[in-house]
Amino acid sequence: MDWLGNDYPFSNTALAGKHAIVCGASKGIGAATAQMLAKAGARITAISRNPHDFVSTLEGEGHTGISLDLENQEAIDKFISSIEECHILINNAAGPPGGPLLDNTIEDFEAPFKRHLHAAHTLVKGMVPLMEAAGMGRIVNIISTSVREPIPNIGLSNTLRGAMASWAKSLSRELPPCITINNVLPGFTDTDRLGSLAKSINQRTGKSIDEIHHGWMSQVPIGRLIDPLETGAAIAYLCMPISSRIRGVSLAVDGGRMRSI
Repeated sequence: MDWLGNDYPFSNTALAGKHAIVCGASKGIGAATAQMLAKAGARITAISRNPHDFVSTLEGEGHTGISLDLENQEAIDKFISSIEECHILINNAAGPPGGPLLDNTIEDFEAPFKRHLHAAHTLVKGMVPLMEAAGMGRIVNIISTSVREPIPNIGLSNTLRGAMASWAKSLSRELPPCITINNVLPGFTDTDRLGSLAKSINQRTGKSIDEIHHGWMSQVPIGRLIDPLETGAAIAYLCMPISSRIRGVSLAVDGGRMRSI
């Protein structure tokens, strides 16, 4: 399907006049989400650790790229003080390294929790007043299917994602009525992150990359990797005005891989 062509599922004015802040927007699912939101008419502030010209590829005008380290609390506070309007916040950041949980030290938890849970909480606290003033807010956290089914050999990531999901569910009971918060749980998606995970498994087990991919695909009823734009489309839907009744859910975009209900 041509997700950015004639088969694009949303009106290009559905989010006209809305400002979306997208974290981790330079590649992968973050970039695909920014594309989808821009296609729907939103003005994008694309956040990433390294400077990039990604915003020049987005449809529409008024987009901005910001270099921001989500582990730097002072930098996040400064960024928040510069924002005058926000309708949509996409919390997304690079996952921690793989490996058994027992191999991790307490110090290993610090950086991942800073750039995920701590940064997301700070951004939400900063953006909620702006969303409430605007009469509409959409917060979407890009996390993982490990929220429901822990994934072997990424114990630290499993722990972090579970904390994010519980945090979001708690907030869903506290946020003003005009603001929703939801999670999207990506499955095996065609991104650099998945490639890095395959290499890590290869180095640890000696299995070939092809064997690893075959093992993954044997678990997925659709029999293929998910295009990041497909995940971005699901995220964009949760940001639409029509999604106002969807609140506090964790939506899997995994091709049917998970066995849990």
